[in-house]
Amino acid sequence: MSPAFQGRVLTTGPPGKSPQLSVKLNTMPNCMDVSQDYVFIGGSKGFSIYNLHNAKQLHVWEKLKVDVISIWATDLGSEILIAPVDETGIVRLFYLYKNGLYLIKAINESEDASKQTTCIKMEISKGGNFAALLLQGAGDIWLDVYKLPKESWIKEVQYPQLAINTKKKVRQQLQLNTPDSVTADSLDMDMNISFRGDFKLSLPVQIMKIKPPKPITGTTFKSPLEAFAKIAGCRGLGSGQNHYIKASQWEKREAILKATYKKYLDGEWEPEPISMATFYFLLPSRVIPMPAGVRRPPGLACVLGVHWTDHHNFFFYSLNRTLKDKADPEGVWPCAAPIVGSQLSPCSSYLVLACEDGVLSLWDLAQGLTLGVVALPEKCFCQSIHFLKYFLVHKGQNVYPEGSVKCHMKCVVLCTDASLHLVTASGVQNSTISLLVERPVKYLDEAICAVAPVQALPGMVLTFSRDGSVFLMNVAKSQIICSFAPPRSYSLAAPWNPVFVVSLHHPCFLLRGDHPDEIGSASKAEDIPNSIFYFNFEDYPLLENFSRNCTIPQASILDHPTFAQALPLEERCEKFFQKSIQNLAKSKVKEEEHWTRLRRYSLLLQKEDLKK
Repeated sequence: MSPAFQGRVLTTGPPGKSPQLSVKLNTMPNCMDVSQDYVFIGGSKGFSIYNLHNAKQLHVWEKLKVDVISIWATDLGSEILIAPVDETGIVRLFYLYKNGLYLIKAINESEDASKQTTCIKMEISKGGNFAALLLQGAGDIWLDVYKLPKESWIKEVQYPQLAINTKKKVRQQLQLNTPDSVTADSLDMDMNISFRGDFKLSLPVQIMKIKPPKPITGTTFKSPLEAFAKIAGCRGLGSGQNHYIKASQWEKREAILKATYKKYLDGEWEPEPISMATFYFLLPSRVIPMPAGVRRPPGLACVLGVHWTDHHNFFFYSLNRTLKDKADPEGVWPCAAPIVGSQLSPCSSYLVLACEDGVLSLWDLAQGLTLGVVALPEKCFCQSIHFLKYFLVHKGQNVYPEGSVKCHMKCVVLCTDASLHLVTASGVQNSTISLLVERPVKYLDEAICAVAPVQALPGMVLTFSRDGSVFLMNVAKSQIICSFAPPRSYSLAAPWNPVFVVSLHHPCFLLRGDHPDEIGSASKAEDIPNSIFYFNFEDYPLLENFSRNCTIPQASILDHPTFAQALPLEERCEKFFQKSIQNLAKSKVKEEEHWTRLRRYSLLLQKEDLKK
């Protein structure tokens, strides 16, 4: 660990901030993540673990022949689940408990190279009970969902005598003639964390395999009655999977299309890209109720939400199943246009679906309400969505209301043209969208390429530009507060692909220093080590006012429009829900009448066909 650098300070624009600490590495770090007080850095042949506060190296695990390109770290309370992915696409699960690091399993590793699969994306549920992997192999793509036995893991590491074969352990001790506390796989005793290769923890259990939805083809139904018999009720309508369109009709429509747009369709066709999936672990809510007779502790995921590229539907799959069960969705949300992006809030209460036409659907899953629909400006299309912890502007300062705030959300949307927008939604007010940063016209290198919310500072986000600039923005005022820059010896090349991580529980972020500024020869370049820079927001006097007293009791801000007339609002909401329930009962009766009328009409059509 080196002392604080006298970093590069910008001479124009907002004041520049230098890093307080740096970690010098022998190899280029490819990825990193933060959990609890640890930093996990993936690089050449493995990954390393550092102390977040003093940059002390605690452990190095380098047993691979290839680099680690991505890494996830999930906080399980007293333990941490680590999932690095190497260049070949193999995912390995590690378990960190106190000063021991345990390898659980290389999930998708195969001894037969021809059957090897590649992990494209991975998600671990909050609390670490489930994991989902998007895998690709042999020209196919699918989702594998696993249940993680974390209750067994904690018992197995706390009571190792129950998990280790005692006779085998004694035999190894006699052969090695070493004390009981030392194992063949342990690393340097100077390190605070040691790898425990002698432990075999319980393996994850696969519970589901989900394949992409099949393309819409001609129906096999021979009559409307058969179609109606296949669809129980009208819940399947709108998804496009259950329909009464014959294959000949599809062929006629395709022939008309080709004849009309022949000059545009002629030529070489690019191969159709493989459909990709985006997926989230969702908690029980009014939209996603728990199955009857199933009891789970609060905060445990019960449903996997999935959508695929170029598809209109958002699917819900129950996690209360085994691999023998058929992987059919329990629910489907059809959208008017293909879903191109989505995001689930860190609290798992809010979901945003971004469609191909630039429309955003905002959902409050916990309350079972839609918070609104907003449209991005013309020619703006969603690239990424980032949730902000809900904040208010009180007496000119951004503050977090004490306690939970229901039916209110804020998120930042980065568009493909590098413009940045703030979206707000409320259960009692219309949804709004406002422009934070316009798309660059003259200086294209100033285009924003990444955004990260700063939870420690209300209403603040970090923006990363292609020219290497890092700014802290106050989204309430659309104002740049300050910038962050590495030391002079590190100049970030453009276009820049930043590698960074913002801590959710500490007021800091880490940034990789990519390219040395002064490289005269190859030997000189090798003398300059790669570094990770640590920026602590609380160490800058300019940000002290933002980080201190960032929460305020709701009783102190009753005059704010969000909390004004709280009691009348509750009464109005109660009346609104009562009226909605009454209308729902009436609409259900009308729905059944319409459905009966359709069945009778289909019978009439069938009789007419028989007469002919």
